[in-house]
Amino acid sequence: MKRIFLALIFASTCCFTTQAQSKKPKHVASAVAALVKAMETGDRAALEKLSSEHLSYGHSGGHVENKAEFVEAIASGTSDFVTIDISKQSIDITGKNAIVRHQLDAKTMDKGKPGEAHLNVLYVFRKENGEWKMLARQAAKILK
Repeated sequence: MKRIFLALIFASTCCFTTQAQSKKPKHVASAVAALVKAMETGDRAALEKLSSEHLSYGHSGGHVENKAEFVEAIASGTSDFVTIDISKQSIDITGKNAIVRHQLDAKTMDKGKPGEAHLNVLYVFRKENGEWKMLARQAAKILK
């Protein structure tokens, strides 16, 4: 009887752990989706909320911004994403960190000039005070 009881506790714990872990990528994916929306709309408050104070935001051309510079560039329209389409996204979570990779295809209007961006993007999100925040981002142009 004792063995059966222990087996049931073990089985229920395994199931609960698996279910909890399977929800984590969905929470990170939601944070990424919210970030994409904030970048399209230039929503300063959302950009602030979704970015870590320690943000390192790397552009495909080599320029790196901190949180204040990133938020200001997007919110002011200096760096303007008209549309952003994400594909081929993968999420790998290790503890309080999540590595997100995806392909980004965007229409831009930087400084009033229309353009396009086709990038492979790597993000590191970190869980801070119960919320997933962008800690680091690096983009690379897609080579054809």
